[in-house]
Formats: sequence, structure tokens, C-alpha cells
Amino acid sequence: MVALGPIGKPRSVWLVLLLTIVTFGIWTIVWSYQNGQELRLHARTGIGGVGYLFITLLLSPVTMFLMAGEVEQLYRREGKEPPITTIWGLWFLLPLIGNLIWYFRIQRSINEYWVAHGSTVSPGL
Repeated sequence: MVALGPIGKPRSVWLVLLLTIVTFGIWTIVWSYQNGQELRLHARTGIGGVGYLFITLLLSPVTMFLMAGEVEQLYRREGKEPPITTIWGLWFLLPLIGNLIWYFRIQRSINEYWVAHGSTVSPGL
């Protein structure tokens, strides 16, 4: 088993959505960077924050598949059934509501993982 790195920071799903709306979507770039970097540092795999930054800027729907896949692997490495899988990226096909559903599910899945691994930060879900 690979040694795991630092635990990431749970984020409020509602705050992420509010910031995304207020910044006309720009927050998704920051959010992708932050989560991607934390996933990379913790799991020691994945494309990291800079990778997510560029992919979100150039082909944002790809982010939905990649991040869901990375979160899925976090759970599978521990022998647990993941609450989200790579296929969840297909939510981008349903304009607006699909993105909202995806953000809720991915952020909650990440939050649950961080909390289960000792994060003391309350995400304020």
C-alpha cells in the first residue's frame, strides 16, 4: 500500500456554488486547482492542481470525468464502494442542473473522504 499524504480541506458545497455563480464560473477554475492539488498530494497520483487548472480552462467537461475518477480511486484503494464514479462526468450533458448535481456529489464525496481520514475542519454542508 502506498503511503498517503496530507488530508485535504473539506469545502462547503453551498459556498462553492455561491462563489461559482457570483464569479460567473471563474471560481470553478480555483476550485479545480485546489481540489486537484489536494488529491494529488494525498494520493500521490493524479494530475494535480496545475493539470486541473489547464484542463478546466481548455476543456472543462474533461475535469468532471477526471476528478470523479480520482475520487473513485481513493475509495477503491481502501476497498470501499465509491459514492461517485468516473461515469458521473456525463452530468455535463445536462446543462446547468447537471453541473449542479455533479458539484454537489463530487464535493460531498471529497468532504466525506477527508473527514473519514481525520480532517477536523467542518465543511458546513
